[in-house]
Amino acid sequence: MKEINNIVEWLIQSGALVALFSFAWKYVKPWLDTKQTHAQTEQAKVAWGLLEQVADTSVAALVSQNMTGKDKFNLAVKNVQQAMQSNGFEVNQAAAENAVQSAYEQSSLTPTVVPGNDIKPAQGSVAAINPKGVK
Repeated sequence: MKEINNIVEWLIQSGALVALFSFAWKYVKPWLDTKQTHAQTEQAKVAWGLLEQVADTSVAALVSQNMTGKDKFNLAVKNVQQAMQSNGFEVNQAAAENAVQSAYEQSSLTPTVVPGNDIKPAQGSVAAINPKGVK
């Protein structure tokens, strides 16, 4: 036991323990940084997944409500922010609005408007057809 105490005492007094710790830290620190970055990335993926689900649910719940579109949108954004905050995630206004807009556009419950479908050719004229699809 006395020999072990002598070895430890020598490591402390000679500075070899500090050198060993510094050498090990140069190899361990990058590994710890990588682990931290990976954990942050995983947390961000979970947060965005939850944000999308909450936005989808909010949009689906408000589709049949007798409100204007703007009121539905504002209420959906408010619901998304409250739900995310209750789960411990802070979401800014722009991210919540983007999530609700995306959920609205992807929802099968909301009508889809295709630009150009409401244009009809004038009476007596025929729309030209380009067989190659090139304008």
